[in-house]
Amino acid sequence: MSVQLLLQKSTIILALSIGPQVSGLQLDIDAGEQLVIPKLSQGEPAAGKRVRLTPPEYAGTEVFHTLYLPGNWKPDGDPLPIIFEYTGNFFPRSGSTGQVEDAGLGYGLSGGKFIWVSLPYISENHQRNQITWWGDEWATVEYAKVNVPRIIEAYNGDSKLVFLCGFSRGAIGVNYLGLHDDEIAGLWTAFISHDHFDGIKEWKNTTWGTPLETYRAGAAVRLKRVRGRPYLVSQNGDRYGSEAFIRSVLSAADNFTVSNIDTLEIFGSFPHPLAKTAHTDRWPLLPSAYRSRTWQWMNHVLALSK
Repeated sequence: MSVQLLLQKSTIILALSIGPQVSGLQLDIDAGEQLVIPKLSQGEPAAGKRVRLTPPEYAGTEVFHTLYLPGNWKPDGDPLPIIFEYTGNFFPRSGSTGQVEDAGLGYGLSGGKFIWVSLPYISENHQRNQITWWGDEWATVEYAKVNVPRIIEAYNGDSKLVFLCGFSRGAIGVNYLGLHDDEIAGLWTAFISHDHFDGIKEWKNTTWGTPLETYRAGAAVRLKRVRGRPYLVSQNGDRYGSEAFIRSVLSAADNFTVSNIDTLEIFGSFPHPLAKTAHTDRWPLLPSAYRSRTWQWMNHVLALSK
């Protein structure tokens, strides 16, 4: 059966062709409940818990990632999909703290049914997590190269279903970090960026995001490392020009879906108890047509691995 996703106020690049329904984990696109992000817990990882973990390379520092194992997780059960996330910058006006413990996009996108990890950016002195931009860029990329495979193996993640997502700074980071080189680019099955995209605008007062011509040239190289894998570009309003940039770089972009998420329609008004402004990663926590259609895209990616 061929299904064309028609999103209100959205541009669709990818028409999904979905075969017969497959067995295994699927997100309930008709679910009407509000999701609640799990609080950080003390102790060792376990089903239903979200914990803070520092890898051995950073013992004695304040560098850490967070790990959530869903309630149905079993160390010897069926491997579960896993979603890794990069958070936004410290930006109080939008409510973004830049801290890994305050991430939420990956939990909402996966409906709380995937293993969920919020990855850090490493400070220049390697002693703490960086809350604005990349910190030590090399160390931040290396952290993912070492820990993504380690986490998948240690916690029974499905190596065929590894999502990378990010909001704002993290949306840029999906490509800037996640496609930094061929080694890290090979870790992922699918990509999701929300609000911003690598290579679209100049980032003044940075060494990496200016001048625009040089930044865009590097972003084009990174974008080509997607190599046909599913990619959802979501954004609150079509103001970033992501689709035009993607099409200017890639001769074929059928693996990309560009979806405009009307967060005002979802939340009703701002500030909202879950979101201070329209620029937010909390939109998948509430039921909406946008969440349902995003989960339909997620289900398609899950089906592709079967």
